[in-house]
Amino acid sequence: MLRIEIDGEPPTSERLAFGLLSNYGHFTAMQVRDRRTKGLDLHLRRLDQGTRELYGTGLSGDRVRTLISHALGDDVRDAAVRVVVFGIGVPSVMVAVRPPSTPPATPQRLMSVDYARPLPHVKHLGGFGQIHHGNRAERAGFDDALLTSDGVVVEGAIANIAFLDDSDDLVWAQADWLHGITMQLLERELPSRREVVRLADVGRYRGAFLTNSVGVVAVSRIDDVEFAVDAAAMARVQAAYDAIPADPFE
Repeated sequence: MLRIEIDGEPPTSERLAFGLLSNYGHFTAMQVRDRRTKGLDLHLRRLDQGTRELYGTGLSGDRVRTLISHALGDDVRDAAVRVVVFGIGVPSVMVAVRPPSTPPATPQRLMSVDYARPLPHVKHLGGFGQIHHGNRAERAGFDDALLTSDGVVVEGAIANIAFLDDSDDLVWAQADWLHGITMQLLERELPSRREVVRLADVGRYRGAFLTNSVGVVAVSRIDDVEFAVDAAAMARVQAAYDAIPADPFE
């Protein structure tokens, strides 16, 4: 960990303990390169909307940008940044700055589990279920979990999932999920549609991939269904994502 600040100040043990014990709040996560991030407007909107829903008050985008810039300091240009709004009553804003992350180097193998996150449209704290099922998947020889509900594909444990069919569209699983930032950005850039994807029918697609704040990664397996990675399709998705301009905090 490079550094943590709460409301622009070094954290005290009391404030950290309060956040841990309350376990209530929401967050957004982003990759920062050269003090810029993709989809900053979407991150700020997510934080404002989540704060309004959980606390009944908004969160100024200008304040968030200032807090991130302050936490980065003058020396950090590349980082993984998490902005956490937490607490009971009047919320605090924590900015955690860590070394930058990159997508997994190999296509991901997913084990389906029947689990739906509470309040799924909010990127809230308390990801016990996702972590638990992700750990179960790893112990079973997979890379992560695929969340499903009544046989319908919802999302990855910490990612959205899209499928490839015989059209040029990206087919995003339609369900009660978190509308991820990278998903939103790719929906702007590439032909996309949403449809209900039943777990029993994933074999009719020719491929799949995951998206989250770290980027894009292909899926090579869901349970017993294996996908041949479409290198050309994945290159098109990656190129579209790479071409999205990043926004400065200052």
